[in-house]
Amino acid sequence: MASSISLLNQPLLTKRRLRRPLPFARRTAVAATSSSSSLPSTWREIQGSDDWRGLIDPLNPLLRSELVRYGEFVAACYDAFDLDVTSKRHLSCKYGKATILTAAGIGSCGYDVTKYIYATPDVPFPAGIAGPRWIGYVAVASDEEARHLGRRDVVVTFRGTATAAEWIANLMSSLTPARLDPSDPRPDVKVESGFLNLYTSYDTTSKFSQRSCRDQLLKELSRIIKKYTNEEMSITLAGHSMGSALALLLAYDVAELGLNVSRRRNSGKTPVTVYSFGGPRVGNAGFKVRCEELGVKVLRVANARDPVTKLPGVLLNESFRILGGRYGYAHVGVELPLDFFNMKDPACVHDLETYIRLLKCPQEGVLLQAHQKDRRGFLGKNKFDAWPWQDAAMQVGSMVQSLGF
Repeated sequence: MASSISLLNQPLLTKRRLRRPLPFARRTAVAATSSSSSLPSTWREIQGSDDWRGLIDPLNPLLRSELVRYGEFVAACYDAFDLDVTSKRHLSCKYGKATILTAAGIGSCGYDVTKYIYATPDVPFPAGIAGPRWIGYVAVASDEEARHLGRRDVVVTFRGTATAAEWIANLMSSLTPARLDPSDPRPDVKVESGFLNLYTSYDTTSKFSQRSCRDQLLKELSRIIKKYTNEEMSITLAGHSMGSALALLLAYDVAELGLNVSRRRNSGKTPVTVYSFGGPRVGNAGFKVRCEELGVKVLRVANARDPVTKLPGVLLNESFRILGGRYGYAHVGVELPLDFFNMKDPACVHDLETYIRLLKCPQEGVLLQAHQKDRRGFLGKNKFDAWPWQDAAMQVGSMVQSLGF
């Protein structure tokens, strides 16, 4: 079991989940560390080819810098999302594709944004409230950056929940068959209905979302893969909170449809990796097993005190070997456990800024000895889980799930 990193009652960069941009110099300094001379020769291991064995405990410096780098890509989604109700770009992106990374403070990262992605929650809300929302973007490493990285990296990033319609969709926590491959529906592979709703719904009346989030992404990834078919490639999907769930759904979809299987090259499959920050469970045990069979690699950066990482499936999950393992939810992939909390700002436990800060500046926290979670308890609690606000959040999640929303 990997070590946890602790940041207890430390001053935080921000108290807001939707972050303000960090200073440009600060962001680019982080991006520069990603092009280490050792990355071209080890990028497959960093992307999880061996399930990050030997890289988690202690946390490998190169993996740490890559996690920060991809975390900053996700942070750019929050920085660029327009929540100003008076703005013409309300609930869209504040910037054009050519300027978003510079505006968010990572303009020297070496990637070009090629596509904006929109999602339409199909929930019973009044007109104008549940319409399409800008959810993230696709970016591709430039020629120079590809040489530094050792491959052509394609990044898809997703922000977390920010609107009422998305919150309602998130509460639809019943399991439903994914059925994303029409030639092989696999009814045993089930995912949370709210996440699937966001991923597959569309609005024919909108100029942004006439195609579903899924269709937009698959079309763009297919185009990029075809363009660089003769190059070494990686597909990296990163998200925070709800965005982590969408990232995992896309990773499964790409692998299930075989989009990452080379048609011309003899290099086999293009690696598909998910970096999840504060992500919830997405599907059942069948979904987990199928992701593993397909070679989808998932690294979950999870705060032990973050209730979102415990949902859905508080009562039925992988911790319960009989009922939970068969009928409940299951996390996919490898966990990198963190541990942080601030009494003056309880919401920090799910804050992406805090996740990134602790990864970026480990000296501000304390490395704890490796700990084994007690899986035998009713809620699988351990010594890091016993605080009232988290318990309350868990109970709300359990109630929502039991009512079938």
